[in-house]
Amino acid sequence: MKSVLLAAVSCVAFASSSFAQPATQSPTGNLEKLSSFQSTGTAEPRPIPQEGRRADAIRKNLEKIQLPAGFKIDLYAIVPDARHMAVGPNAGVVFVGTRKSNVYAVTDRDKDRVADEVKQFAPSVAFKIPNGVCFSRDGVLYVAEQNRVLQFPAAEFFYEGPDVAAFVVAKQGDLIPPTEESFNHTARVCRIGPDNKLYIALGQPFNVPAKDKLDLYKRTGIGGIIRMDQDGKNREVYATGIRNSVGIDFNPADKSLWFTDNQVDGMGDDQPPGELNRIASMGQNFGFPYYGGGTVRTVEYKDDPVPAGVIGPQADMDPHAADLGMMFYTGRMFPQTYQGGVFTAQHGSWNRTKPIGARVMFIPIKQDGTADKPQVFAEGWLTENGEYLGRPTDVAMLPDGSLLVSDDTAGAIYRISYEGR
Repeated sequence: MKSVLLAAVSCVAFASSSFAQPATQSPTGNLEKLSSFQSTGTAEPRPIPQEGRRADAIRKNLEKIQLPAGFKIDLYAIVPDARHMAVGPNAGVVFVGTRKSNVYAVTDRDKDRVADEVKQFAPSVAFKIPNGVCFSRDGVLYVAEQNRVLQFPAAEFFYEGPDVAAFVVAKQGDLIPPTEESFNHTARVCRIGPDNKLYIALGQPFNVPAKDKLDLYKRTGIGGIIRMDQDGKNREVYATGIRNSVGIDFNPADKSLWFTDNQVDGMGDDQPPGELNRIASMGQNFGFPYYGGGTVRTVEYKDDPVPAGVIGPQADMDPHAADLGMMFYTGRMFPQTYQGGVFTAQHGSWNRTKPIGARVMFIPIKQDGTADKPQVFAEGWLTENGEYLGRPTDVAMLPDGSLLVSDDTAGAIYRISYEGR
C-alpha cells in the first residue's frame, strides 16, 4: 500500500490499486466520476479568512484559558463548525469534520505552527454529517458520515483541488439501517486499529432506547463499536452496551481500544457520571441501557437483570460534562507526566442547572494499564455566569508533539504547546 501512495500523483497507479471501487457498490453522481479519476467541473471554493475581527476576538478569549505552568495556548486556525480532526501522516495536513456538510483541509505551509490556509475539502462530494475523520498509517483518509463511509487514498496530495480520488467503503444506508437514522447522536468517530481494521462508534438515537430496539441494535452495532476491513468487508460488532461514544483511540502500549461515553440525561445534575472505558477484547458489554452511567441504574431498566460480565468504566467523568474526542498522548514535547496518558475534550453540559465542562481533561494511565483520577488540564471557556466562550470538541497531536483542540462553537482550532517553566 505504501508504494501505491508514493505514486499518488499517478491516476493509473490508483486505478490498478486495491482501492478500486468494489463491483457490488454503485456510487452515483460525482462519486462515480471521482472513483474513475474524472473531473466533476466543481469550482474551487474560497479559502476561509484567517484574520480579522473574528480571529482577534478568539485570541482575546484565549487569554482567559488556564493551563498548567509552562504551557501556552494559541489560535491555530479558523475552521467553521470544527469537530473531529485527523492529522495526515505524510505532510501534517489537518482534516476537520463537521456535523453539517463540509470537511475542511487545514494547511501550515511554512511550519510556523499557525495555519496558512483553510479550505473546503472535496467540495465535489455531497457529505452528510461528516463528523468522523481518521487516517490509516499509510495515509488513507476515511470519513465516517451519519450513514456512509468514504475513503480518500491520497487526501494529503489531492486536497489542493476540488476533485479528489474517492471510493465508497460503506454505501449510503449500509452503516446503520435507514429506519434508525435520526437527528440525535449522529456524530460518528473512527480509528484504524493495530490490526489495520476500521473501527467506528455508532451512537444510538435515544436517551434510553425502548426494549424492542435492543435486538436490532445489538445485531447491527448501534449503541456500540463496529469494525471492518478497510475496504468495508468482514464487518462485525466489536463491543456493545455503549450509549453514545464520540471519542475512541487505541493505547499504543497494549493495543486496547478506549472510548468516552456520554451518559443518560434527565436523571439530575449530579448523576449519572460520564465514562472513560477500556475494551480489552472483542465482545465486551459496557452496561447501557441497564446502567445510565457508572453504577447508576436507568429508570427504564432498573427492574431488568443486568447481563453477565458487564464491564465498568476505567474512570468516572463529571456528570453531563460531555467528554467527546479523546487521544493517547504519544509525543515528546510535553513533560513525562503527560506521556502515555489520555486527553479528552469536554464539550460542556447543555441541560444542567449549573453548566459544567468546556475543558480539556487529562487522565494519567498507571503502570498496570488502568486509568488514574481525571484532572483538569485546560479551562476557561465557561464563564462564571454560565456563558460558553467556546466548547472543546476533539483533541489531536501535531508531529511536533503539540496538542490541537477543536471548538465547534467558536469555529476554531487551538494549539497548546509547552515551553517549560
